Amino acid sequence: MAEEPPGDFLEFVAARLADLQRETVRLTGGLQQAEEIYPEVLSDVAGHWRRLRWLSRWTRRDAAAEFLTRRLAARTKQWREEQIYEVDVRLLRPPPSSAAALPASYALRKAALLPSTERIQVRPVAEAAIAWSHAWRRANWHRFARVVTTIFLIMIAFLQALPTAS
Repeated sequence: MAEEPPGDFLEFVAARLADLQRETVRLTGGLQQAEEIYPEVLSDVAGHWRRLRWLSRWTRRDAAAEFLTRRLAARTKQWREEQIYEVDVRLLRPPPSSAAALPASYALRKAALLPSTERIQVRPVAEAAIAWSHAWRRANWHRFARVVTTIFLIMIAFLQALPTAS
């Protein structure tokens, strides 16, 4: 795993961060609780990014988005189980929008034809970098644990292979 996040991961986070935050707030019932969960979900996706990108190419589906949804559900369920008191989240319907009833202006209808001037925002880049950093640290710890376990098993095998004195 590289130390810096790849560009496609930054684009993935930029495209889905707002929806991820809204969904996390909806599932937890508050912004403070959501800020505990969605960075962990992004770290989970970052940790599996190479595999998810390969799987997306192989199956021609958005495997990263599907994994993001599954991890969000799992992290939210885990968060609810860790709460001292039972969590009750109630969803309220948003008020009907009166803007949808207004006819679109000529400029709004032509805006779809113009190239986008929207630039990537700073917050998604920061969130992606933080998630990638956490996943990178976790990957390094896992690599360290694998090396230590392998050395330990080799030492045990070596000690078992030594002849015993009678």
